[in-house]
Amino acid sequence: MPAPKFLADEMVGRLARYLRFVGCDTVYVRGLSDDEILHRLRDDPRMLLTRDRALARRASSALLLVSPSLEAQWRAVRHELPHLPTEVRFERCSLCNGRLEPASPSRIAVRSEGVPWDRVDAGLPLFACADCGHLYWDGSHTARIRRQIEAWNQDGAT
Repeated sequence: MPAPKFLADEMVGRLARYLRFVGCDTVYVRGLSDDEILHRLRDDPRMLLTRDRALARRASSALLLVSPSLEAQWRAVRHELPHLPTEVRFERCSLCNGRLEPASPSRIAVRSEGVPWDRVDAGLPLFACADCGHLYWDGSHTARIRRQIEAWNQDGAT
């Protein structure tokens, strides 16, 4: 089953990043009016994720997220979409939603700080966003994200 496609408004930006971590195509918009958001949804049908009650009522497909808590928002999406992916995937850029592609270390012109180049050179897979070029690898940050998502998916999730 393909991952659902979302449009997240500015009230749920952190949730958008976590949905991208699990491979969901999640457009995040800021600074748009309700009418502009609805117009985007007409051109690119997606499920709207919002905390704005009036906007949710006007959209053809929306999930109103009542809590400001990221955990509660995640659980609400999982409740509505039980087949939502829950494993971290290196498919979407958490910053811009672009597609991630395997990156060859030999083709990286500038070796950015923070990347564990010794481990990458030894075979750790490296991914790059096709749109913004941001680099990703499976490291300690990814492990923290996995633990967080796993905790949110434990029994008692609603």
